[in-house]
This record gives sequence, structure tokens and C-alpha cells, in this order.
Amino acid sequence: MTRAGGIIVAVAVLMALAGPLLVPFDPATQYLALRLEGPTAVHWFGLDELGRDVLARVLAGARISLMVGIVVVGVSASVGTVLGSVAGYFGGRLDEMISRLIDILLAFPGLLLAIALVAVLGPNLTNVVLALSSIGWVGYARLVRGQSLQVRELEYVLAARAAGATRVRIVTRHVIPAVLPAVSVQATLGMGGAILSEAALSFLGLGVQPPTPSWGTMLSYGRAHLLDAPHVTIFPGLAIAVLVLGFNFLGDGLRDRLDPKTIGD
Repeated sequence: MTRAGGIIVAVAVLMALAGPLLVPFDPATQYLALRLEGPTAVHWFGLDELGRDVLARVLAGARISLMVGIVVVGVSASVGTVLGSVAGYFGGRLDEMISRLIDILLAFPGLLLAIALVAVLGPNLTNVVLALSSIGWVGYARLVRGQSLQVRELEYVLAARAAGATRVRIVTRHVIPAVLPAVSVQATLGMGGAILSEAALSFLGLGVQPPTPSWGTMLSYGRAHLLDAPHVTIFPGLAIAVLVLGFNFLGDGLRDRLDPKTIGD
């Protein structure tokens, strides 16, 4: 499973980066005389409602989705790891405050909060990243807090405390490194969630704005042509499904490798 997910993700990244070399068409160039033309030997994925090459736009949209996923997961994992480790190790009022904030944010569907934030801030790529990051850290913080509660009772952490190490040093040198394997699994799975969320916001018109290609925007405009030109929605839809499936496979495989208790389940 790890190998299959890794292959899918690696191929997607390579195709996204090498998109301009693989397809000799600009994703914004319009061939209006051939609009909605199906897949051919020249245009492998066909043309959309404005005569733009669907393959070129799918590859360009892959760069947007991967960039959003990497930034959102990076920011969310960093913030969640710091807050979760601090709450789990320090305890007391600090733990109470962070835990209550986590509970409040978990009480609302994450995508609805992202929609509300983007609606307030304005629909563009930067605000999508800010909205998804502002709610994405919650899952990491809850995970890391639980892990930190266990790590702080381990012998080497108790030994460091007895040796006079400060709490900040123990958190940065012992607690955070110990929880990184769990965070890496969560981050891999979170990439798929971030890609889906970005596509959903773009589908609703709250994400990446035209003419910048986005898988969600392609699905939104293509739904009007499901009967006469289904290729306009099939290919970006397959791209989302395959890439998210690849990250889920990779995350599940990493979890099995990093947690021996799950082997054989």
C-alpha cells in the first residue's frame, strides 16, 4: 500500500512539474472553433467550454492543488505540533485553554468554517490557504497532545527533568521529536483532505479564481456539459480521486510501518 501510494503521488508530482513540457498547449489558450471537442490524438483529454486544452488545465490544476496541500499541511502541522506538545507537557491552565479552543473548533464542520472565513476575507488562493490552515491545526494539536501525555512519563524524559533540563528544552529536544512519526502520518493523510477542501471551495466559487486553472473550478463549469461533453468533468474528477487515494494509501502504509501494533490488522 505504501509503495502504491508513493508511486501515485510521485507520478502526480512529476507530471505537475513537467506539465509545460508534456503538453504543448497553454492552459489559457482558447480554440473556440473546437470548443467541447472530445479526446483526440492532438488533445488527449479534449477541450472545455471555451476551447481550452483539458489536459493542460488538469496538469496546471495539479500544481495549484499540490501547492495548497503542502502549504496548508506545513502550517497546520507546525502550529498543531507546537500547541499540542505544549498543552500535553505543561498541563494546567495552558492545557485547559488550548483544549477548550480545540473543542470549540471541533464542534463545527471544518469546511463550513473555511467557507465562512473565505466569504469574509474574499475568494482567492491566499485566503483559501489562510482559511484551511486556521482550522487544519486542530487535528494535529489534539493528536500531539495525546501523544505528549504519554511521552512526558517516559524514562528518558523523566531523566532529563531530573538532570535539570528546562521544560522548553524537554519539549523541543524530547517531546516533539517523539511525536513526529504520528504527525508525519497525519500530515500525509491531511494532504488528501486539503486537496479536497481546496477543490470544494473552488467548486463553490470561493477558491482559485478564473482564469487560473483549478480542479474544483473545472468541475463547476463542466457540470453544465455532463451530457454533451462529459470529458470536461471526468478527467479533473479522476485527477482528484486518484491523487487523494494515493495520499491515503501512503498515509495508511506509513501508519502500518511506524506503528507495529497495526500490522496484521
